[in-house]
Amino acid sequence: MAKPKDNPNYKVVAENRRARFDYAIEEDLECGIMLEGSEVKSLRQGSSNIAESYAMVEDGELWLVNAYIAPYEQAKTFQHDERRKRKLLASKKELARLWNETQRKGMTLVPLVMYFNHSGIAKGKKNHDKRETAAKRDWNRQKQRLLKEHS
Repeated sequence: MAKPKDNPNYKVVAENRRARFDYAIEEDLECGIMLEGSEVKSLRQGSSNIAESYAMVEDGELWLVNAYIAPYEQAKTFQHDERRKRKLLASKKELARLWNETQRKGMTLVPLVMYFNHSGIAKGKKNHDKRETAAKRDWNRQKQRLLKEHS
């Protein structure tokens, strides 16, 4: 499911508004997508369309088919194919469930929204920092249980 629209890190790149009219959406699924550099640049300019695209499970992988990402003008030699199949990133468990639903129940995987999400730079924690974080988390859980029991 997509992030709320009031989130400043949420930037819609493409939206399939017709999908909610043409299909009864049973469940939302959020997954990543593997892109080439010129595709990312083009998406940041807002040159894409997912209205005629769909997703499918093939050979144990999830693919976005027929999504249009316009060519990036400044990428002369490393240009991408506008309507190539793009790999979507989902867990093996999720893939098995999606394959089951599309094969047995006759469902279709339809992209609803493509958006950029905010990422951060991270630094690995030392073991003592991890223990401290776990202790705080456990204490907060225990505190919540106690408050719930005594309310």
